[in-house]
Amino acid sequence: MISSWKLSLLLLTLSLALAASQEPSNNEMKVLRTLTPVNVTNANVRQSLWFAMQEYNKHSEDEYVFLVAKILQAQLQITDRLEYLIDAEIARSTCRKPVSEDEGCVIEENAKLGKKLYCNFWVRTLPWNGEFTVIEKHCKDV
Repeated sequence: MISSWKLSLLLLTLSLALAASQEPSNNEMKVLRTLTPVNVTNANVRQSLWFAMQEYNKHSEDEYVFLVAKILQAQLQITDRLEYLIDAEIARSTCRKPVSEDEGCVIEENAKLGKKLYCNFWVRTLPWNGEFTVIEKHCKDV
């Protein structure tokens, strides 16, 4: 088992390495690992997509909440954070905004009321700190 001082040293080293990865010349983060596919069932992917959907619904002018219909693919890039590029199909639900926690929202099946979108979400995260930021979001009709 790792002693507490060794764990502290490891965490300090990781923090310094991540801080040093920022290139001061153009204020962009240095990419430590380029985009690589990750399993869509990965807990961090699901957490990042959940956050992206919260942001999508908060800023959407649609009166209904949208839900994830299908995660198409996910990729991970590592900078000073974990960055997930997630492609998903989302769809209008039966729930109007604002939605309560106990409301059972499902995807709208009625063709006249239903709407589906194909979205790309780029989420930067430190999931162990609960930090999530949607960097980019692009959606188009399916």
